[in-house]
Amino acid sequence: MPKPHSYQRQNILNMSGYVSGEQPDNASVIKLNTNENPYPPSPAVDAILKGFDTSRLRRYPSPRADHFRDCAASVHHIHRNNIIATRGGDELLRLLLTTFVDPGDCIGMTDPTYSLYKVLAAIQNSRCKMVPLTDQWSLPGTFADDLNQDNCKLTFLVNPHAPSGCLLPPERISAIANSLDGLLIVDEAYIDFVDLPNHDLTTMAVNSQNIVLLRTLSKGYGLAGLRFGYGIGPEHLIDPMLNKTKDSFNLDTISQEIAAAAISDQAYAGEIWAKIRQQRRSLQEGLTFLGLNSPVSHTNFLLVTVPRTCAKNAERLYQELKAEKILVRYFPEQRLSNKLRISIGTPAENTHLLATLTNLLESG
Repeated sequence: MPKPHSYQRQNILNMSGYVSGEQPDNASVIKLNTNENPYPPSPAVDAILKGFDTSRLRRYPSPRADHFRDCAASVHHIHRNNIIATRGGDELLRLLLTTFVDPGDCIGMTDPTYSLYKVLAAIQNSRCKMVPLTDQWSLPGTFADDLNQDNCKLTFLVNPHAPSGCLLPPERISAIANSLDGLLIVDEAYIDFVDLPNHDLTTMAVNSQNIVLLRTLSKGYGLAGLRFGYGIGPEHLIDPMLNKTKDSFNLDTISQEIAAAAISDQAYAGEIWAKIRQQRRSLQEGLTFLGLNSPVSHTNFLLVTVPRTCAKNAERLYQELKAEKILVRYFPEQRLSNKLRISIGTPAENTHLLATLTNLLESG
């Protein structure tokens, strides 16, 4: 039988897709591999679901999610025209590329970074400029110059950084944006776990020429299963995505109501963020006691180094934890192959993880 003809575009045929973290069906598995929030969303979400009038589903949803945008604008003290609501942060990333980047243009990013960026660049048939981070996971001083030299149309910058958890201060972000010739997309997926009250880029982005912030309800609001995100930026960058390139009805009615309720309950969200920050400190101390060090993290995960003196390498520890029904993330890339990324769990989950790691390390 002849081989079927491929109708894929050549760049799609040549690329590899995004590899998600493992999603087990077994509820007994302790899942610390995809940076999900260990706590449930706001009780206001339950109220929305229990009281939702299903007859509303016969009509199309708000095309621009205006109610959610009003709620988010109130939280951030900006105008709703500076906000676009999207199907998770990932849809915003795709919209930014399809709206502002021509096929063949160069897209800048750090190395390492969120692996979906390269996948989306390949789909857009764009080139990637990868700028290696220093040994301390910081940006080199020539970051903007390196990207300008390759005529990068758009640059993705995760802050706090994934997978290290390190944070760039607002003044450094501002300097980079002012130096870049193209757009700067600051991916703030983990911003809710930053414990610095003055770290807020919202005003900077709204008043800028070239900054868009990515926000998501997946992490800080415990709604990873909802797939709801939003972007913040100047109106001249938000408007073409909102009114030209996004899907006509990209967010369903139920999702919009849930997201509006969740983001409006800042008191509950703040309590959850404080719990996760406290558990982050506690878990880091416990791991350090075991000889598994990690840089200071401003996220809901830790990037732990397994030292060469350890009888087991990172990959083996990952596999043995998995056998014990504990999932963490292992990356085979060269700079990460001696590390494990561990999401912050509940106190009970973190305690069980530390006890299991103690036994595995002592067993040699």
